[in-house]
Amino acid sequence: MSPRKEANGAASPRPGLADLVRTMSYEVMPFKNTEADVLAYVPKSVPLTVTVTEAKGIDHTLNLTERLLGHGYQAAPHLPARQFVDAAHVADVVARLSEAGVRSVFVVGGDAPEPAGVFPDAFSLLQAMEKANHPFTEVGIGGYPEGHALIPQEAIDLALKQKAPLATRVLTQICFDATTTSTWAANIAAAGIELPVYVGMPGPVNRQKLMRISAGIGLGQSARFLQKQQSLLWRFLLPGGYNPTKLVKRLASAAGRTRNNIRGLHIFTFNELRGTERWRQELLAAVSEKDGR
Repeated sequence: MSPRKEANGAASPRPGLADLVRTMSYEVMPFKNTEADVLAYVPKSVPLTVTVTEAKGIDHTLNLTERLLGHGYQAAPHLPARQFVDAAHVADVVARLSEAGVRSVFVVGGDAPEPAGVFPDAFSLLQAMEKANHPFTEVGIGGYPEGHALIPQEAIDLALKQKAPLATRVLTQICFDATTTSTWAANIAAAGIELPVYVGMPGPVNRQKLMRISAGIGLGQSARFLQKQQSLLWRFLLPGGYNPTKLVKRLASAAGRTRNNIRGLHIFTFNELRGTERWRQELLAAVSEKDGR
């Protein structure tokens, strides 16, 4: 079945700082202590996505997603196209998630250098999910405000247009320039892609944590992770190089200056859940005080 479309964002009010802060979701990685840390630090009102690592595969992510759902969280697994083998594999995963009560997924191409089967990209997996009559009411797809180092911009633009009718929201990759992100969101809205956009950004995480995360996701994926996160690592190497609060404020300001569909924030926690939640609560307190709540 086609996913339920969220409200057309083109005519919606432009989000302010409070709107962005109050619509945060977290990305977590399926490591040994992830479940315990989520239970210890993350309120059940915060939506979660669960990534996939090549070393542990899709099932590890599905297992964690099911357990988090059992604890009362809103949890959406990443579904990387390049780790699916064939249509039967897709149907099996769709049936499993449906039985578990999963209603939200995030469909990505995946970082594997070669596909495990017949799905080279997110669009092909989305098509297979449609044929499998998936029940998901929320289907997220990726967005690239700064493009992709290995994919021509024309191909990225075409892929987004192809995927958009099969999705309900866009979650962006990390971009540290708020104006670039806002302009990109305005451009895709002008091109007729009116899905709500949730801006991906790192929370409060340090370089040492990033290196530990990299070491835990397998050699090949680790090398690609470090390549993708070079700008992030450099920012954490420099004193005062990254401040998530400043980026949130810049995003709110930039989003308010253009016609776009930015609706919230998706925080790449790198499993620094205690620090991320403390930071979110501080932001919530600040915007509530400003609003006189």
